[in-house]
Amino acid sequence: MGSLVRFLFTLAAAVGAAALLSASLRRRAPPSGLPAQLVPSSHMAGRNRSFVLWLHGLGDSGPANEPIRNFFSAPEFRLTKWSFPSAPRSPVSCNNGFVMPSWFDIHELPMSAGSPQDESGVLKAVENVHAMIDKEVADGIHPDNIFVCGFSQGGALTLASVLLYPKKLGGGAVFSGWVPFGSSVTERISPEARKTPILWSHGMADRTVLFEAGQAGPPFLQSVGVPCEFKAYPDLGHSLSKEELLYLESWIKSRLNASAEKDS
Repeated sequence: MGSLVRFLFTLAAAVGAAALLSASLRRRAPPSGLPAQLVPSSHMAGRNRSFVLWLHGLGDSGPANEPIRNFFSAPEFRLTKWSFPSAPRSPVSCNNGFVMPSWFDIHELPMSAGSPQDESGVLKAVENVHAMIDKEVADGIHPDNIFVCGFSQGGALTLASVLLYPKKLGGGAVFSGWVPFGSSVTERISPEARKTPILWSHGMADRTVLFEAGQAGPPFLQSVGVPCEFKAYPDLGHSLSKEELLYLESWIKSRLNASAEKDS
């Protein structure tokens, strides 16, 4: 009788274990009617990611500008990739040929609306910027989520790079910059590039890139059909302000949200 009881207990335990295992497997199985995997497509992943390229001014460096990203703490920048490249070192005419980090040559400072420009040097620098943008597009980031920003010489290069890129980008932000080429280059601006919005910020007390050089930007952009928002900052010299960067954060953020809504 004792052997029979022990057998029955053993059998019951085995049946119970089998039932628990079966129930566990049923819980782990995906509900019928749902896809086997809920992995976002590469298209959607590209829409969620963004890229900000920052171009520094004459004599500066990319790493020195990296703290700028600390102003962009909104959730929309959670998946943002930042790049702060450094310009190559080359002789600069306005500094008596002194070799320093420079995207292209500058003939005179202060920069005015009528200052001579190094168009060939600008176009060569634009090719390098386009290569950086193309790399991110090839990596899956949608052009609508790509923003090029720059200060002073980097702002001038930002303008040229955005206008001459063949696709519409998320936007270009010019800080204390200028128009670095003549009207002949405007023929190369594609219909898609004319849709890229420009934010132009300039200090009214700037003695390096004169305020008049900044003021010449919006009429030029209007003449080629490019949307531009111009912001003047009283008492601001040739420098970046916290106010400018906080506004840039909101400006980019609104465009990232618009891009996400358009794709949803």
